[in-house]
Amino acid sequence: MTFIKAVILGIVQGLTEFLPVSSSGHLAILENLMKIEEENVLFFAAMLHFGTLISILLVYYKDIYFLIKEFCLVIFEVLSGKGLDLKKSHYRKLGLLIITASIPTAIIGFTFSDFFESLFHSFISVGIGLLITGTLLWISEKIAKGQKNITTAKYKDAFIIGVFQAIAIAPGISRSGATIVGSLFRGLTKEFTVRFSFLISLPAVVGASLIEFSDAASQGFNGVEPIVIIAGILAAALSGYAAINVMIRLVTNQKLFYFSFYTWALGVGIIIFSLMSPIY
Repeated sequence: MTFIKAVILGIVQGLTEFLPVSSSGHLAILENLMKIEEENVLFFAAMLHFGTLISILLVYYKDIYFLIKEFCLVIFEVLSGKGLDLKKSHYRKLGLLIITASIPTAIIGFTFSDFFESLFHSFISVGIGLLITGTLLWISEKIAKGQKNITTAKYKDAFIIGVFQAIAIAPGISRSGATIVGSLFRGLTKEFTVRFSFLISLPAVVGASLIEFSDAASQGFNGVEPIVIIAGILAAALSGYAAINVMIRLVTNQKLFYFSFYTWALGVGIIIFSLMSPIY
């Protein structure tokens, strides 16, 4: 893994993790085009996920601070016999909504982990996933504006949005695109849609990072230089920070469908390439 490859992969990971074009699909393409050794892929995936985690922390640090604070207060109050008072702070309900959305993601992810992993070895699967992403983004612009915010959103809404996030484990299907479409489908306001979409990615990104890092550590880091690792993480963090802010404006201005044309074109191109290249 060279310095330049690490930076390129970091930039692509950061941008595509939050822009609705599928980070897994783009990384699968780059890893093949750049001929990155398979034993380095898992390790770098874990490192780049850590970089995107930093992006979320930079943008939503206030929300994350209050979520952690209220979580600690809830534990203390429950243990002291005061009970669970969700009305005391809207961050308490937001925290439970995030947990609810994470449940189907975890269940589906662990149950079908082998199936999802097998899809990553097929360029045709990536292409089909990108076509699905484009269709979801196109549909998102047809959904009427919602009115639900933290106060009025239901736990059922969060669970269904979590199912959308779980589907995005498949390569080529954008996590941000799927969760944003799911949030709009359930009637969330545009502001809360973006905010909730990125906040529920925290448990998923942390979980994926820990699993990938554990697997990578067991395989060894293959002599990758620390400066190369740091370069990839920083590239993912900075590009991810920029992508999140772009997405906030795009969702507010109803411009997500622009990405439909890109993901459709890329998906068709990958499928054609796969059919013409037997090795894929």
